[in-house]
Amino acid sequence: MTEQAAISEGLCQWLDGFNLESKQNDAMLLLSVTEDGWPNTAMLSVGEVLALDQSRLRIALWQGTGTAGNLLRAGQATLVAIHEGAAHYVRLRVQPLPDLPDALHPRQRFEAEVVSVREDTAKYADILSAVRFQLHEPDQVLERWKETLGELRK
Repeated sequence: MTEQAAISEGLCQWLDGFNLESKQNDAMLLLSVTEDGWPNTAMLSVGEVLALDQSRLRIALWQGTGTAGNLLRAGQATLVAIHEGAAHYVRLRVQPLPDLPDALHPRQRFEAEVVSVREDTAKYADILSAVRFQLHEPDQVLERWKETLGELRK
C-alpha cells in the first residue's frame, strides 16, 4: 500500500469528464460521517466527479441529500475508486461552490482538495471493480452527466 498527496495520473485521466460512454458502468463510493458519528456511503458516477488536476476534484451531489449535508457540515470525505488494478482511497477537504442559477441539473457542488491518497493492491490478484451498474436509459443519463460535468467546470 502506498500513500501520496495527489491522485495518480491514470485516475486523474479517468475522472477527466470525457469518454463517458466507456465509463458509464463504473461507480465510486463517497464516504462521509453523519451528525451522530456514523459512516455514510454514497455511490457516485463518473458523471458526478471531475478531476481538475491531480490535487483538485469537483463533486456534484443531489441537493438536500444526507451526503451533501455531511460535506457541508464536516468539510471532509473519502472517495473510494477502483482503477487500474488498485483501490484508491482519496481523502478530501471539501468546500461548497456557489449555486449556478442557470444550472440544467441543479446540484450541490463542491471543490475538493486532495489531502492524501492510499493505493491498495494485492500481490496475488488485480482489483477489477467495486460497484458496477447498468444504466436504464444510457443516452439520457450520459447527456445529463456531460451537462453536469460542464457545470462543474464553471
